[in-house]
Amino acid sequence: MSVSPDGAAPERYGDELRWEPESPRLRVTSLLLGWIVAAASIALAALILPGFALEATGAAFVVAAAIGVLNAVVPPVLAALRLPFTLLAGFLLVLVADALLLRAAGALLPGDVHVGSFGDALLATLIIAAASLVLQTLLGTNDDSEYALRVTRRIARRQGAHRVTDVPGIIFLEIDGLALPVLRDAMRDGSAPAMASWIADDGYRLVEWETDLSSQTGASQAGILLGANDDIPAFRWVEKENGRLIVCSSASDCAEIERRHATGAGLLADGGASRGNLLSGEADEAILTVSRMEAELRANPVYRAFFANGFNVTRALVLSGWEVALELAAAARQRRRDVRPRGHRGGVYPLLRATLCVVVRDLIVFGVLTDMMRGRPAVYATFSSYDEVAHHSGLERVDTLEALRKLDQQFARLARARRYAPRPYEIVVLSDHGQTQGATFRQRNGYGLDELVERHLEGRGVTSVAGGDEQSAMVQHAVDEASGRAAADGSKDSTDGVADRDVVVLGSGNLGLVYLMESRERLTLEEIERRHPALLTALRGHPHIGWLLVRSAEHGAVALGGAGANYLDEGRVEGEDPLAHLSPTAGRHLRRTDSFAHVADIMVGSFYDPMLDEGCAFEELISFHGGLGGFQTRPFVLVPPGLPLPEKPIIGAEAVHHLLLGWRRMLDRDGEPGPESPTFTRPEEQRI
Repeated sequence: MSVSPDGAAPERYGDELRWEPESPRLRVTSLLLGWIVAAASIALAALILPGFALEATGAAFVVAAAIGVLNAVVPPVLAALRLPFTLLAGFLLVLVADALLLRAAGALLPGDVHVGSFGDALLATLIIAAASLVLQTLLGTNDDSEYALRVTRRIARRQGAHRVTDVPGIIFLEIDGLALPVLRDAMRDGSAPAMASWIADDGYRLVEWETDLSSQTGASQAGILLGANDDIPAFRWVEKENGRLIVCSSASDCAEIERRHATGAGLLADGGASRGNLLSGEADEAILTVSRMEAELRANPVYRAFFANGFNVTRALVLSGWEVALELAAAARQRRRDVRPRGHRGGVYPLLRATLCVVVRDLIVFGVLTDMMRGRPAVYATFSSYDEVAHHSGLERVDTLEALRKLDQQFARLARARRYAPRPYEIVVLSDHGQTQGATFRQRNGYGLDELVERHLEGRGVTSVAGGDEQSAMVQHAVDEASGRAAADGSKDSTDGVADRDVVVLGSGNLGLVYLMESRERLTLEEIERRHPALLTALRGHPHIGWLLVRSAEHGAVALGGAGANYLDEGRVEGEDPLAHLSPTAGRHLRRTDSFAHVADIMVGSFYDPMLDEGCAFEELISFHGGLGGFQTRPFVLVPPGLPLPEKPIIGAEAVHHLLLGWRRMLDRDGEPGPESPTFTRPEEQRI
């Protein structure tokens, strides 16, 4: 592909993406509309606050213009400051700066506006921001696209944007925890209108892939971004030889996982960017990437640029407050209607939800926009808001689908921004796993898996580790950044070293892990029955446990159920197959997990009822993932028309890596697949 002789952006890429400069007329219209909205918001604040008054007709427009001019000067200065405590100091400094700007406007226009105390000015800025958001929503202009694009283009020029080229880049947008059936229903019912239009109008195709065991972000992103996810048996696991607990939300553990699995062929190697991921994919640059948290604590220009902008800060405050209100109202509605299953939604969760659904989401979008304006060849960004809300609210509850709708809105915003980038971009949307719903094991029984295990051991104390998820790492990172301290493992379970424990029971969605620490090696089926004769019988006979994976010295890998056993290595079943209600590939996944060095002595899978499409988690999440059964193993890829589809079903995250990396290399080669690319077919449509 070639660059235009005059250095201008090419007009088309393929048949579907028009790449053109922004229209001056549209920009003038946008500026005028923004001016009117700002003036109306200022007038409303003056009506509400006694300490803020407009003294002359038309003063709101004059003040809006003055603040607009001042805002063009101050944010770049704040962004250039390399402050300690970057997020907290920047956040507070911008609030103070906004209030001072309003007071400065009052000083410049003494006959038009009166601003009382500094507190009045600060409160007025928040009211103005809230009113602006409401008016923008009513007018359909609430995505702030034009303003954000101008800011990110300035940042790109300062950081050194790539030259204009018609060699296409690729943007991967991951929706954490969204299953294909849920997305398909959301498209049909209006909760994902942008993505639905991409299929209906632009020729996108929706294809399914099947997760590994375990079906959680740590294993999936290792496979997708690095091309290898062996020996990741769950979200958290124990290395018995050294008594170390590994958790996929810990910064140090994610860094170690990446070190063990990186091969130099990461999806984002050679110029890519990682945004909001657990692992970096060997990217050149990262934001909110858990495996890179230590490096991110140093001054980051995208952080500074985002939080130095007064609009971003006040918008984040207002929308976060609104998100907390939505959560409290939704929780109260569930209690009033006695909706079941119903998860825990109190404590700090409303603040966690607001952080993920507003601040983290907007920061990642801002980062992706900056990457596009810089012309990066590949970007992978994970959005966790749907996953987090679904864990607590339910799979397809009203507020869960609202979180998805807001993501869909942001994706449409990114798609529109492509026309201003120095290169064309393909956008691929995918998920790392789905979720399955059901009341938790504890809600059904009044006790947890750890207590069940402890009852059937002779004089053994059980240490249980459950709770926490991938999203906690993002919030912990924000706390670390705000406080200016070194990357802490606050997102890691407090039980770090477990070498001195008798038994460790872990929960990873509806996948449980039982480590018998009396041996530094995995105990065989025969050894477990000899040392703890009541344990396996109690577990396999429990009505809410579907299968146990153990290793027999005589028969190899065995899946035990209440009324039968599947001898996986021998390919035979005695009695009822405990895997019968799961996918046909369930045995294949269990055999692979059984080969891992750090697989538990006993892997425990919850029951799965295909009639009700439900199971139960061994941690307190009513929608869960991590094991087998239901939508949790059915993620998707939303594929642009210009990219080829695989000939065979996509099974496992490593297969997704080869697919995505093949697309990236194909685009780099002017659309010609390379010798290392997987075999593709180009059907008109692939249906699941």
